[in-house]
Amino acid sequence: MSQSSANDPALQFPTIRHEIERVDSGLIARARVLPSATVHEAGGRVGALPPAIKPVHPSMKLCGPAVTVHSPGGDNLWIHRALYVAKPGDVLVVYANDVHDHGYWGEIMSTAAQVRGLGGLVIAGGVRDIDLLESIGFPVFATGLCIRGTGKDHLARGWVNHPVLLGEITVHAGDLVLGDRDGVVVIGRERAAGVVQAAEQREAKEADVLKRIAAGERTLELYNF
Repeated sequence: MSQSSANDPALQFPTIRHEIERVDSGLIARARVLPSATVHEAGGRVGALPPAIKPVHPSMKLCGPAVTVHSPGGDNLWIHRALYVAKPGDVLVVYANDVHDHGYWGEIMSTAAQVRGLGGLVIAGGVRDIDLLESIGFPVFATGLCIRGTGKDHLARGWVNHPVLLGEITVHAGDLVLGDRDGVVVIGRERAAGVVQAAEQREAKEADVLKRIAAGERTLELYNF
């Protein structure tokens, strides 16, 4: 726990884990250049988050270790708290108790996250201030847009850096999160090195296949269909 967190009463909750094991930074750098679909395939076709979660602008991409947030529905105070638990490069992954129709995130939070050097946001819920989010450029992936605001109940129960369930995927703190226009994939920290290596090999193989197709070979023969 950083000294600033240790002295901040707003972050002293038993449901907040400040110290987590993260996927290796060198591995993140390698994963950052890979397409999400390739990583998903290389990982055994597991880890894809619900397809409704998409970037608020098609150019947005993210890659980094997960800081998980279980937020009460219709309330974003725990997401504010997570902003100051997360470290540079971390991606906030937020479960909002299956309450999607609120704007949990907007211009102010994107600016705060950008100042702290975070790697992005993935939320099973709505966001707002879309024009400003696009201009700020901080990577935001959400299920949609919603102008309805949120509450800030100081007594509401929430969790930071405990497992969250998004769709059928359980996300743990420190897992590898990678998102682009195709969607978001999460790879468990323990599997990440092997999956990234397999994805790199897959990319090299597909590059060779593309050359052969361009030279006139048919997919039917290439793949023995």
